[in-house]
Amino acid sequence: MPSPFLAPSLSASALVTLDRVAARTPDGSTLFSDLSLAFGRERTGVVGRNGAGKTTLLRLVAGLADPAEGAVSRAGRVAWLEQRREPAPGETVAQALSAADGLAAIARVLAGEGTPDDFDAADWTLEDRIAAALADVGLSGLDPARPVATLSGGEQTRLRLAGLLLDAPDLLVLDEPTNHLDRDGRAMVADVLGRWPGGVVVVSHDRALLRRMDRIVELSSLGPAVYGGGYDLYAERKAAERAAAERGLEAAEREAGRIARESQRAVEKKARRDKAGRAFADKGSEPKIVLGAMAERAELSGARERKLAEKREAEAEAALGEARERVERVRALAIPMPSTGLATGRTVLVLEEAEWFAPGGRRIVGPVSLRLTGPEGVAVTGPNGAGKSTLLRLISGELTPSAGGVERPVAAALLDQEAAILHPEETLVEAYRRINPEATPNAARAALARFLFRNTAGDKRVSALSGGERLRAALACVMTGAKPPQLLILDEPTNHLDLDSVTAVEAALAAYDGALVVVSHDPDFLQAIGVERSIELG
Repeated sequence: MPSPFLAPSLSASALVTLDRVAARTPDGSTLFSDLSLAFGRERTGVVGRNGAGKTTLLRLVAGLADPAEGAVSRAGRVAWLEQRREPAPGETVAQALSAADGLAAIARVLAGEGTPDDFDAADWTLEDRIAAALADVGLSGLDPARPVATLSGGEQTRLRLAGLLLDAPDLLVLDEPTNHLDRDGRAMVADVLGRWPGGVVVVSHDRALLRRMDRIVELSSLGPAVYGGGYDLYAERKAAERAAAERGLEAAEREAGRIARESQRAVEKKARRDKAGRAFADKGSEPKIVLGAMAERAELSGARERKLAEKREAEAEAALGEARERVERVRALAIPMPSTGLATGRTVLVLEEAEWFAPGGRRIVGPVSLRLTGPEGVAVTGPNGAGKSTLLRLISGELTPSAGGVERPVAAALLDQEAAILHPEETLVEAYRRINPEATPNAARAALARFLFRNTAGDKRVSALSGGERLRAALACVMTGAKPPQLLILDEPTNHLDLDSVTAVEAALAAYDGALVVVSHDPDFLQAIGVERSIELG
């Protein structure tokens, strides 16, 4: 049964309007310009490649930043849920809900210590509304006096969302609200936003959440594009655009080739006419004045033909450039995965009642038994805190089991969501050669180029890479060495990726011929990479 949300106040259909807005980075680079959008009582998902300005757009909508150009107007109250926020020292649940003063006033009245101001301020529905909001986000019974710092990261996200529900703004603005949430937490967010009576603007790559949207706004270097419907319709339209762009490029290339051939034939034809004219003049059978007029007409005709040919070639080249730009906008990233040569019957991993205990003696994970043979994949699932990441570290050899056994007779690589195998201060070439000591600088650059880090991109610092670039670089470093790992161990690999990068990683892992052990709360991702087997912890 839906909780008793306070109804957001009535206002004009457009709650926030952006009129010809521009945004720039601190170094002056333009993120987007001449952007006009309106946000009302519909659910809007914002997507785009990392660096396209999605979070900046949210901050403009929420009033946390000013546009470099243009204007933003608001006709309702807007509330913002950022990705992550460290709790203030000593901050309690009641304070995080902005309800501490109200609860304190009620407590003083009930204790017989209330002042006239307390009686005036007392909201006797507050406790019930707090309980309903906490229940809605899966935190029933949470003590308002509990320190926020004692909650897990996922629980803190739930708590901040409960605070927004309690405040009942007209428009909710959320930046990746399902990051770091387990499967139940992600479903909760999608459910809450699906029945929120006001407006919603959310940046997310969570496809289950995006399916609950009424429209998708995509940001790109060519400006915003608005798609009616949720994620599946957006993906269908994008696929159609990609096919149309590829066909348009082929047609533009054919037209440019045809015009180039016609221009060449015209040049050759004129050369033959000029040669014939010179031969006729050499005979001396016509007066010079006639020959001069003939030469002048030929020159004027040739000039007109040259101008016409140049105009047609310029138009064809411009059309070709536009077609290439359209393809570049919709073209999917591609990550090549070399073969590992893993045999079908090869034992990859054996866990025998494996356990790991924290130094204080508390069991973190286990006992777990698992056997992987050949190029199969398994998903490790379970709620936050169930020990999934710890299990991956046992599998990779980073941790030694406290009890039981772990046997891994093949080369393996662990890639977490931060791609910690790469060091922030390194360049990509330096990282590659550290991981693959036998590689020369030229070999490192050649390997990185296969993963789209071409030319000077190999000199970029790891700290300057986006989430998608970092994972792609990590794959380049571990997959193109002398002996590619036959087991990839992945811990939430898509958490910080945009949708294009997620799709590219899915295609790469679907083509990978080794074994996979994956922690992911994204069922779309697991299905796309062909993982059907799972073990659940907790």
